[in-house]
Amino acid sequence: MNFLSSKKLRGLVGVVALASCAAVAMPNAQAAQAGATEVRPIPVPGEVAEVPEVPNAGRDAGWTAASAWNAVRYNKLYNTGAIPASRCKRPAVALNTEARVRYFEQELVRCMHAVWRTNLWKAGNPKWNVKPNLVVHGYNQVKTVCGTVPGWTAFYCSAGNGTIYISWRQLVTWYAQNPTFTIAYATNTIAHEYGHHVQAMSGLLTASWWRQNHMSRDAGLAESRRRELQASCFGSAYIGANKAYYPMTGGLKAEWDWVVSHSGDRPGYPRDHGSWTSHNFWSQAGFKGNGRYSHPGSCQTWAAPATRIS
Repeated sequence: MNFLSSKKLRGLVGVVALASCAAVAMPNAQAAQAGATEVRPIPVPGEVAEVPEVPNAGRDAGWTAASAWNAVRYNKLYNTGAIPASRCKRPAVALNTEARVRYFEQELVRCMHAVWRTNLWKAGNPKWNVKPNLVVHGYNQVKTVCGTVPGWTAFYCSAGNGTIYISWRQLVTWYAQNPTFTIAYATNTIAHEYGHHVQAMSGLLTASWWRQNHMSRDAGLAESRRRELQASCFGSAYIGANKAYYPMTGGLKAEWDWVVSHSGDRPGYPRDHGSWTSHNFWSQAGFKGNGRYSHPGSCQTWAAPATRIS
């Protein structure tokens, strides 16, 4: 997630924040790796904040009900065609040290920026070439313009040029337990957070937050789900566009499929990210595109019926 809100921290048991605070369940299940005895990691219970991606001061600037709706429903980004393949291969490092995690994440951000700016430029966005900052840290808490959250929560804050925050300790710990799962999770998480950056640069993010701040609680939760599911779809669209060079096949694809089909809301907690079924639907929609190429038009969550953003 990416912004500050008035929502309080809420405890999570046996789950972990996926990208913008969506939860991914981690049962003690066997990894989909031939001959492997590893299990998917089970994170230490902790707390997750509803981190606003948009700083409080900027949420109401310039929007009206009509303009905000047009920005999310009819954004020009949707009609920009195929997302180019970045031709970036998976960074050839083990995620077992701070320096290697930082290099891995920096390379992915560099590659995502190289292609997403093309679609943003085609949409006529003045911020088409703005690259987000990346903070890879080992803090227990992270203080940002958007708010303070537990350090292991991956999130995005749109202040300035936008900043993605990632915990290296979490990935190093998980990599020791299951490397393939961790690579799939790390790839998907940074892609989701970059999806929020695409939303920020195209006006989708602030428009959606304006809408949510002028809605009832239930309608606001539905708005949050549309925003979060779209970020996951955008992230998966990049992964799908580049799958010939960063192959999502075999064990890695099986782990990625597991991650996206076990991420989202869980019973007893606010329904602000979407069900596992909805998260899987939009992730796969972005990855597969129209069958020939991946494109932002696959991610029009504001055009979808309520059943698709449950």
